[in-house]
Amino acid sequence: MPNSELMPIGVFARRTGLTASALRFYADSGVLTPVEVDPVSGYRYYGADRVARATALRQLRDIAMPITVVEAVLDAEPGEASRLIDEHVAKVLGDASAVQQKAASIKYSLTEVRSLLIAALKGPVLADAIEQVLTATAHEPGMPVLGALHVEAMQEAVTLTATDRYRLATRTLVPAEATAAAWAATVDGDELRAAISDIRRSALVRVEVTQHGFWLRMADREDRHCRLLSEEFPDYRLMLASLPEATTRVTLSKDLLLRALEEHPEDRITLRVTHHGLNVLATEAEAPGVPLAATTTGLNLQISFEPTTLCPAVSTAIGPDVMPDLRGPDQPVTIRSADRGDLTTLTMPIKSDRSA
Repeated sequence: MPNSELMPIGVFARRTGLTASALRFYADSGVLTPVEVDPVSGYRYYGADRVARATALRQLRDIAMPITVVEAVLDAEPGEASRLIDEHVAKVLGDASAVQQKAASIKYSLTEVRSLLIAALKGPVLADAIEQVLTATAHEPGMPVLGALHVEAMQEAVTLTATDRYRLATRTLVPAEATAAAWAATVDGDELRAAISDIRRSALVRVEVTQHGFWLRMADREDRHCRLLSEEFPDYRLMLASLPEATTRVTLSKDLLLRALEEHPEDRITLRVTHHGLNVLATEAEAPGVPLAATTTGLNLQISFEPTTLCPAVSTAIGPDVMPDLRGPDQPVTIRSADRGDLTTLTMPIKSDRSA
């Protein structure tokens, strides 16, 4: 390469955002070598063809990737490079979560704040409930409460609730051991989600709270800590109390309904309820759709949903049969098990094309 096409280390540093000292380190490491080194002065010169590699190197180091992994990413094919980056990100997130848990334990031991036992729950039952209710959450910038779980504890019941404004899920659990504590707060949903695996493998989980934290105490595993959110949780009880009476009730097999929903990957699913049963339509055309055997009472009704709101509500219902209570094409639908009501999900329909 002619010398006129080479850049001295200072120019190359400005082009790539790397310092000269960093470039010397990467050259000595063999990750980013100069094109030419002056044998007399020792000056290093880089070609324009090294700019892309140097920029990618800087970006990878900005996400705290070890130099050995950086070199592997830079020399890999695109698919392998993506896999290595994903592995690194997963490790960083896992390390951060472990550090966060350790920090919470340290703060707890230093402050010696007394904790309050609010419930003792069977681990597998609690894990299932958290997983089911968190399906009604969403990550929305500036509104962390929509990705959180609201926990209310009374002497004989613990209620878990979540909402993303389009869905609402709530489940009530009976504690394995009753306590006299009454408590309510909103808990970080992501941290609870990360603890589900440990909770499920624990026979009994003691739920304790302090002023700033929510603790899951497990006899055979390390305690897990979750942050409490200061934002006010939506008044879901007022919303539930203001719902009109259901005008149509359907009872049918959960598995059959899910199978029919999965056969329609479109962005709109329409349910047509008549006295003869239920039809699942991909559109609001007059085609018969997928007829399902169902027990129906009340008014005939046609109602539409986005699959991303309806499918999770149906799939998390407890038991073999699901029971939607319908109030009209523009009212929330209550979905619960036909024989167990401790998990209830409300799902908002979408506007019908026919009424547009």
